[in-house]
Amino acid sequence: MYNLMNEDLARAQMSARLGEAQQLREATRMARARRLSRKAERAAQQARLALARAL
Repeated sequence: MYNLMNEDLARAQMSARLGEAQQLREATRMARARRLSRKAERAAQQARLALARAL
């Protein structure tokens, strides 16, 4: 009985850790996407400025 409780607790802790790891990966992906989006927007702005200067 005690051994089964320990196994259940270990399983629950592992599940919680896996969930936390998943959330962390998702947050990291979102941060990277935001960074890339800002970088692309800056590049587009510079391209618009260069085009405006060339005209």
